[in-house]
Amino acid sequence: MTPTDIPVYMAHLGEQARAASRAMARAPLAARNAALRELARLLRAETDALQRVNRGEVEAAAAAGTAAALVDRLRLTPAVIETVARGCEQIAAMPDPIGEISELERQPSGIQVGRMRVPLGVFAMVFESRPNVTIEAASLAIKSGNAAILRGGSEALATNLALARLVERALAGAGLPGEAVQLVATADRAAVGCLLAMRDQVDVMIPRGGKGLIERVAAEAKMPVIKHLDGNCHVYVDAAVDLQMALAVTDNAKTQKFSPCNAAESLLVHAAQAGAFLPRIAAMLTAKGVELRCDERALALVRAVPGVRALPAQESDWFEEYLAPIISVKVVDSLDEAIAHVNRYGSHHTDAILTSHHGSAMRFLREVDSASVMVNASTRFADGFEYGLGAEIGISTDKLHARGPVGLEGLTSQKWVVLGDGELRS
Repeated sequence: MTPTDIPVYMAHLGEQARAASRAMARAPLAARNAALRELARLLRAETDALQRVNRGEVEAAAAAGTAAALVDRLRLTPAVIETVARGCEQIAAMPDPIGEISELERQPSGIQVGRMRVPLGVFAMVFESRPNVTIEAASLAIKSGNAAILRGGSEALATNLALARLVERALAGAGLPGEAVQLVATADRAAVGCLLAMRDQVDVMIPRGGKGLIERVAAEAKMPVIKHLDGNCHVYVDAAVDLQMALAVTDNAKTQKFSPCNAAESLLVHAAQAGAFLPRIAAMLTAKGVELRCDERALALVRAVPGVRALPAQESDWFEEYLAPIISVKVVDSLDEAIAHVNRYGSHHTDAILTSHHGSAMRFLREVDSASVMVNASTRFADGFEYGLGAEIGISTDKLHARGPVGLEGLTSQKWVVLGDGELRS
């Protein structure tokens, strides 16, 4: 159907998704896995063609003055294609979550009560820039027995359409409905408004992109939303720490890639290590073009570093998700102060402690209120693929249903099941 009448077009997608969701919920595991393996094969076979399409959109975005971080997210490189292809294969190798019965216990009445894991039904995703999200969402929808409606950004429409065609071919090749994963084939923003109102066709909405997009979806959606708003991730260097390890992990957390939501944006350093650590990490970050926004004590320690760009931090810097070569830096006097700072200014996404003290590590894990909390590891590991989920549909900083990277299990729910043999309630 040509998307000229947007409300009619979106309603049609919704009807097809609902019908496909029923077929996917009963689809054999072998068929779902076959579709995933075929999708991986097609991605590798069509890498050159996908790059040609994507290159045009990347060049157009750069020419239009799009921010460098967003242009970077738009790129579909051979490495990115290989990563999502491997993700499809990893998901195919995973156990089937659907139909699993757990916690089955016999009650005094004689009945057995447990829970069965089931698909959510239809999820919709509105996302920006990253075309690899199309494959990640599609692969998770297929394995979890759901149907999906995907609406990517206008800047990647051609790339996303090319990817969606591969998904449709993989589904059809496995005998599954091609409508199980549908891409909204229009850049008209009215399509998003329609999607957010489709409570009868869509069971859950997942926004993935900038803060403005996520705030709009959270405010307007008529169905539950899985989301996170910001990625102000912290690295805290404790009083007792292996300095070489701390330098390497902090550098990786900030500079391995600047644009993802799991890149470190704030650095806290215990006063006992500040003199030894801060000049060295400042030199490492300066060599990679990173600007430091420092509190008074940190500023005094890094100013002598050759070439350093260090500015006094403002209150707003402690809240900021830069997605750029900038990091806020603060010296703290205790673990208590570090935890309080993270919980006040952080976005509850991902935070890490670098320490050789077991008690400090355990306190940080217990008391920091974030979806992912790490000990002696880079925040860049907060990712569905790195967590062994195969892929992720997004990150959730909410506390109900799903939290952190959302993979297969996050796209399922549980229902109570009762097994009896004619028991009657007295």
